[in-house]
Parts: sequence; C-alpha cells; structure tokens
Amino acid sequence: MNFDKIVKTAKKEYESLYKSEDSLILIGSATCGKSAGAAVIKSVIQEELEKNNVNAEIIEVGCIGLCYAEPIITIFKQGKPGIFYGNVTKKTAVEIIKSYIVEDNPLPEYALGTIGEGRIENIPLFLDTEVLRPQVRRILRNCGIIDPKNINHYIANDGYGGFMDAIKMAPEEVIEKIKESGLRGRGGAGFPTWMKWQFCRDSGGETRYLICNADEGDPGAFMNRSLLESDPHSVLEGILIAGYVIGAKKAYIYCRAEYPLALDHLKHAIKQMREYGFLGENIFNTGFDFDIEIKEGAGAFVCGEETALIASIEGKRGTPRTRPPFPTTSGLWGKPTVINNVETLASVALIMQKNPDKFAELGTESSRGTKTFSLVGEIERPGLIEVPLGTTLKEVIFDIGGGIPNGKKFKAVQIGGPSGGCLPESFIDTPIDYDSLVNAGAIMGSGGLVIMDESTCMVEVSRYFLEFSQKESCGKCVPCRLGARQMLDILTDITQGNGKYEDVQLLKDLAEGIKAGSLCGLGQNTPNPVLTTLKFFENEYDAHINDQICPALACKNFTSYNIITDKCDGCRLCFKSCPVDAIKGEKKQPHVIDQEKCIKCGTCIEICVAKFDAIERISK
Repeated sequence: MNFDKIVKTAKKEYESLYKSEDSLILIGSATCGKSAGAAVIKSVIQEELEKNNVNAEIIEVGCIGLCYAEPIITIFKQGKPGIFYGNVTKKTAVEIIKSYIVEDNPLPEYALGTIGEGRIENIPLFLDTEVLRPQVRRILRNCGIIDPKNINHYIANDGYGGFMDAIKMAPEEVIEKIKESGLRGRGGAGFPTWMKWQFCRDSGGETRYLICNADEGDPGAFMNRSLLESDPHSVLEGILIAGYVIGAKKAYIYCRAEYPLALDHLKHAIKQMREYGFLGENIFNTGFDFDIEIKEGAGAFVCGEETALIASIEGKRGTPRTRPPFPTTSGLWGKPTVINNVETLASVALIMQKNPDKFAELGTESSRGTKTFSLVGEIERPGLIEVPLGTTLKEVIFDIGGGIPNGKKFKAVQIGGPSGGCLPESFIDTPIDYDSLVNAGAIMGSGGLVIMDESTCMVEVSRYFLEFSQKESCGKCVPCRLGARQMLDILTDITQGNGKYEDVQLLKDLAEGIKAGSLCGLGQNTPNPVLTTLKFFENEYDAHINDQICPALACKNFTSYNIITDKCDGCRLCFKSCPVDAIKGEKKQPHVIDQEKCIKCGTCIEICVAKFDAIERISK
C-alpha cells in the first residue's frame, strides 16, 4: 500500500466530520466516562436527536483527562468551535440537544470550554481553563478528540508518520534522535531509552524481542490504561519504531486482563494495522518483518517487574530472577529483549513525528519532556494530567487539582505507588522529576499521585500500602516474604492500640534488611512507605503507641462517635441507619450512642444532616 494515499484518504475522512452540515457529537467513553454513565447519555442523545428529526454524527472518544467532570460530551457545529459539556445528566443532555443543536443556544452554564477557531460568548477557551492552563498536551494530544477505534483519525493527525520516517533511516540514526530527545523510561526507573536499545543491539544474535509493559498495577494509577483506551495507535507506532531499531521481528504487549476496554481497543487497532500493511512481512517494501501479540496478565503486581513479566509470557510462574544477565542480554526465551513502558513507547512515536528538539524543549536538564500523572485521593479535580517534568507538587495539587476539598489542609502525597514514598506538606515545592523525587526520598514510579488531607492517618497509610505489597509478593525470597509479613503485623498492632515502644526501631531495622536482601524491585521498595512516614510523621507513631490516640481520628480502636446533645434535633436519620441499633432516642429528642454496641462504621456521621452537624468523631 502507498502511505501517502493512506494519509490523503484519512485526512479527507477526518476533515469531513468537521465540514459536514450535520453536527458532530463526541462522547467520552473511556473507563471513567463509562463508569459515570456515558452509555446512558449516548442513548438519551440518540433518542432526542430522533425526536427532533435532527441528523448528527456521534463518536465515542477516549478520556480528555477531566475525570471529575464525566460524563463529558463535545459538540461541533459547522463554522463554530467545539463546546465541551461536563457532568452531563439525562436531563441536561436533553436540554443541550434541544437548546444548542436545535435552537442554537449554547447554554454557557453547562459548558466547560471551547476548542478550535472562534469564540462563543461567556464560554472560556477549554485549554485556558484553570485545570488545563498549566498543562501541556503532548502524549495526550489525541485523547478525547479522536475515535480510538478508527486508525484514520490517528493517521490524519500525523499518525505513523514517525514510523515511516524511521524506516528510511539506519537504526543508529533513530537511536541518536532518541538520545537527543533525552527520553528516559516512563515506567519508573527513568533509565535512558536509547541506551537500553543500544545494549540490546550490541548483544548480538539474530533473534530479539520487544515487550510493551502495560501491567499497570499501582493503586490509584491509570495513566497507561487511559492512553491505551484513548489513543492505542500512538503506543503501537512506538512499538513499530522500537522493533525496527533493535532488530526484532516480534513484539508482545503484556496487559492485565483487568483492563478489558484497553484490550478491546488494542486488539481492534492491531487488526487495523494488519489491514493497512503496518504489520506482517516486508512492511511497505522495506524488508522489515514485524508482528505484535497481546499477552493478558492475571493481575499479579510482581509481573510489572521485567524478569517476572518475561517468565509470565513464557508460560512460567511470574517470579523475578537475579540480574545480571539483564533482559537486553538474555531476556525472553534467553534472547536479547527490550522492555519499554506504554508511555515510553508513545513518547518515541511523538519524538519521531515531531523532532527531538520539540520533545526536549520542555522539562529539566536531566528529565526532558512531559509526564502523565493520575491525580486521585482528597483532591477537588481528580483525573489524568500531563505536565512538563520539573513542575512542582504545589502546581499540580493546587493549580491543576484545585486543592483539598471541604476546606481541609493538605497533609501528604503518595507518589510512586506502593513502592514510592509519602512526602509531607513541607515538600510541596519539590519539582516532579526523577532526581528531585529520589533526593526527597520518593520515586517517580509510573505516575500515580495520591493526595491526602489532615484526616488521613499516616500509620494506617503505611499499613495499607505494606499490606498491598505483602499480598502481591511472589514469595520467592525470604526478606520480602517473611520480613514484609512481620512489618505488617507490627503496623497492624500499632493501628489497633497494641503497639510497643520498641516497635519503631524494629520497623526501621526490618525495612533496611528487606531493602538490602530482596531479589527484585518490589521487595527492595516495599518498605518505602513505612520509612518515609517514619521519617516525616514519626510523631503519629508515637501518639498511637505512647498516648494511645490517633491524631487523625481515623483508626477505629482509638476513636468513638458522640452525639452533641445541643445540636441533635431528633430527626432519627442516624437511628434508622445504624446497622447494629446502637443509637437510642425518641423522635424530636436528642439521641445517644451506646458505645458498647457501636462498631464505629461511621454511618451516623455520614448520614447526619449538614444543618445539624450533630455527630462528632472523638478520641477515646
């Protein structure tokens, strides 16, 4: 097939969507959109269009990043910019179709912003809103804008142009471009991408493999999933380029089965690649033979580690092995293998489509480019973001995320997943780049940011993350298998009021032993949340052990619930909602809680009417 003709056809199809007399309606239908009810909104819109005898093209797109505003729809009318509408309900969907599609009233009160040429009165530019102004959309440039199941949409936006340029060069020339860009692996370690490729090429041998690591398993992380759901071809193009450079004929995408939508879009995209001639033998008459296969993982967190991932693809139990030899020397089936993260490969496609200088113009001297992050926890605007490396935690949490809800104070951020660390408020001005985070005692990880407020108990946080890592341990080496279990038992005792004075030092000693003696990164980094909370929040450990209180009033064994007599109106909402009948009192009379019966579930404080605010959580 002729690539120039493919591009011409793709652009014609894509541009026709925006030149048509019929309106174009994009519906955010990634996992976040579907969870918020995008499918229902789509049905309502279709019914309303039929009812008003209006023709419109409806396309399901990926995640635009504003997960807090889902369901999101975007409407393009001929000659006008597109309008994003957020938090769309069945009622507002009907109103938007009737008022804007039919009557040309754009309803600014429901709009998030506009995109494209032109302005609409009382509606801001979408990319100039508070949440998007500090961001730079490079990796996420197509997300929420194109149909992820239509290869023509990707091609019309420079897609596969980077690959076509790459196969006209010698592999060494492509490596040099990646080197110039300063791209470091986006999976967490930050190893220079060009160097990993060069090591593989230097390993010799006729057979080499490429693996795309899509085994995203950190609690609160969904960057890779969103990218695969919203723009799978950007990752697949990066795979093609990397495969060509290292001399591989086969690539595997290792993606966990818990990502059904991402897998569906990947399978569909790979089928389209074959139809267009991007996969198979003698691709575009270049002599390059290449194919891609998907391997569905069973959800074991340890399989995110390179050697465990390789073992899983080979059909073995997913356990790590000692290194060296490293995968670039002896990897899949003993052959030289490169393993790159989803975002790393999407960055490769971007670099080759634009140029290394364009990529490197953002970021810091040692951390070039942009990075995607999932912003979750106690934050006003949770979602998927992309910022230049070097952006501070303060900018991300307060400028983009909108700060902490309900007037509460920021307390800490967990960065780098279970293997990362908890940084306190005093680190709020820390730049988010590889070296700064390591110096602060954390790691970049894949990019999950969990925000915590003053109601968070840091001892419980460390216990939660340690429990996750301990459960996910493959059990192969003793320090991780038994050491993590012992640490978890100690932390559980502390949060339940059974902690001892010597426990703090014992935790530190165990942590150092586990870090030094564990085989893989999971074990070596398992103690990180404990070590960072001990470093920055040791006073909370002391309070649990010595004072028998939880300063955050979060640990059940240290707290109780009390009804404030002067505020209680006897509305009986808490009385009816208590699962163990621990609340007593007559109608319109102050109630009381039987502390012997109370199981401290918190239902009463959640159900109490705001105007009364009659229930308080107190220390025992």
